[in-house]
Amino acid sequence: MNILNKRYVKYAAIGVLAAGIISVPVRAAFLATEKPMAGATVVVEEYSQNVANGAVSHPAVEVAAEAADPSVPIAPAVTEEPEDEHVNLNLNYSRLGIASKVDTYLNVRKRPSESSKIVGKLTKNAGCHIYKVRKGWAKMVSGKVTGWVKASYIVTDDKAEQLATKVGRECVEIKADSLRVRALPTTDAPIYSIVSEGEEFVIRKQHLTMNFVNKVIRKQKISKDFIDRAGGMEAIQANLDNWVCIRVDNELAFVAKEFVTEQYSLKRAVKVGTLSANSSDGVSSSQVSIAEYAKQFLGNRYVWGGASLTNGADCSGFTMSLYAKYGHSLPHNAAAQASVTRSVSSPKPGDLFFYSNGSRINHVAMYIGNGLVIHASNPSDGIKISNAYYRHPVKIGRVMN
Repeated sequence: MNILNKRYVKYAAIGVLAAGIISVPVRAAFLATEKPMAGATVVVEEYSQNVANGAVSHPAVEVAAEAADPSVPIAPAVTEEPEDEHVNLNLNYSRLGIASKVDTYLNVRKRPSESSKIVGKLTKNAGCHIYKVRKGWAKMVSGKVTGWVKASYIVTDDKAEQLATKVGRECVEIKADSLRVRALPTTDAPIYSIVSEGEEFVIRKQHLTMNFVNKVIRKQKISKDFIDRAGGMEAIQANLDNWVCIRVDNELAFVAKEFVTEQYSLKRAVKVGTLSANSSDGVSSSQVSIAEYAKQFLGNRYVWGGASLTNGADCSGFTMSLYAKYGHSLPHNAAAQASVTRSVSSPKPGDLFFYSNGSRINHVAMYIGNGLVIHASNPSDGIKISNAYYRHPVKIGRVMN
């Protein structure tokens, strides 16, 4: 299925009241990752689908059939209201909001007040469902985050619907735990990485061709020996229809279609609060300080080879510059940073998570507590916050004093 051709869905329900027949416009049903609506809405949507499929007669059709019989009085004409039209997204909403009027991110607070606790962050162009707007604050839900944001930074309704078609991305959501992502589109290819269930990755190429695969081979400098280990070019060509190419941080890899759901997506809020030192957990004030310092750069640019926290950095340039602020010198290379850190099994804020592409360490992120890392991922996402195990790390390293 080509998702680009399925971005818009329409449903209409016909309700029968004692006073006559009326049309009831119904908002579309979406992928249920969030549930601000339930109950009667679900029943009406189900009825609408049955009408569309012919399982239930549409009242207007019944009226027309009766009119053919002179003995049956003709019912009053029904004027239907316009059907609602909504973008089919990776979040369930009745009133869409998008954080478009920010440079990097918007704080989500527990209550509608600047002094209220921060419970999450909504990055630029992330989407949400708006419950209500009150005194300049909007109550919203996005991902696993529910809270209040300043309404002036959000676009809503028709403007948000239109914007969603421009800032959304074609993505896959992983539907199997510890899914093996391959370096080439065949199960005989070496494992590129192992990713977790529920994670979302941007699609680079939905319908694969050998011309595209050859470009990936050249760009990522895949050797002939590597291709032979994948069964050769004939084996790769035989499997193209069963695979999709995704972007894993700043490189390309392939995932089997049977283990993913393809969907049109907006970024969602991340659940993150403020850390505090805790001697019983072994978390020092310096560890908290560097993690909190890192968060302020959320949403800034990714630049390959860069090391500027404000103007652009790549993954190792980001961690290198964070630690430089605290007097530590790290090399500008993920694998080299892994070699100068001490392996630990229980991460603390400030520790570094290292990820591999199957042959070498190719990505690094900083742990910020609560199972999360912050990292410079790719040009599309910039500096982002992710589940620390969105990819299985090959090492967790602590910078030596």
